[in-house]
Amino acid sequence: MRQFAVIGLGRFGSSVASALSKKGYQVLAIDSNENMTQNISDEVTQAVCLDATDEKALRTVGIDNVDVVIVGIGTNLEASILITLNLKEIGIKEIVCKAISEDHKKVLEKIGATKVVQPEREMGTRVANSLVSTSVIEQIELSDESSVAELISPKEFIGKSLREIDVRAKFGVTVIAVKRKIPSASKKEEEEIINVSPKAEDIIKKGDIIVVLGTNENIDQLKKKH
Repeated sequence: MRQFAVIGLGRFGSSVASALSKKGYQVLAIDSNENMTQNISDEVTQAVCLDATDEKALRTVGIDNVDVVIVGIGTNLEASILITLNLKEIGIKEIVCKAISEDHKKVLEKIGATKVVQPEREMGTRVANSLVSTSVIEQIELSDESSVAELISPKEFIGKSLREIDVRAKFGVTVIAVKRKIPSASKKEEEEIINVSPKAEDIIKKGDIIVVLGTNENIDQLKKKH
């Protein structure tokens, strides 16, 4: 199971840290403000107060053992950039950064951030969902208990009808749409078609994306089929 670290525990960072922790992942939470680390200490594996712009300080808490680091610092651009550079130097392979503008995003991408998000467009919990499962295209939480999720169809679904798959009986979720790529008229690009309210006899093909509605718990069970 992948391990995560979140640096910067403002609204965005704490949201991501909390969402990952609730899903059962080990989370190292870091902030230079002791109040911030204390506030989240009961929710995460470990909460540490330190200056993340100090590479040596990051190494002392075992940041090099973490698979993914989320840099939730946005307003302090210099700190955001320095921390990202430190993480690259340490050898972190997956670095997800918060940006507050397009220019900030461009800089972070140029210095090695693998993913840059802008919280105005992406909620922290949606970012967390995309990080923990490669099968998830997008997951939108409707409430604390339920979501709509776009998932890459598991291999065992391919070639079978929705009746045969019967995800409602097996996983307690409802397939509300199926997305499929087809050749465009020009044949240079593919276009996406969306089958809304698919029928029971509709067959799932390789590459199809199923859009499901259900509880977060049941959707998590379906994700495990990948």
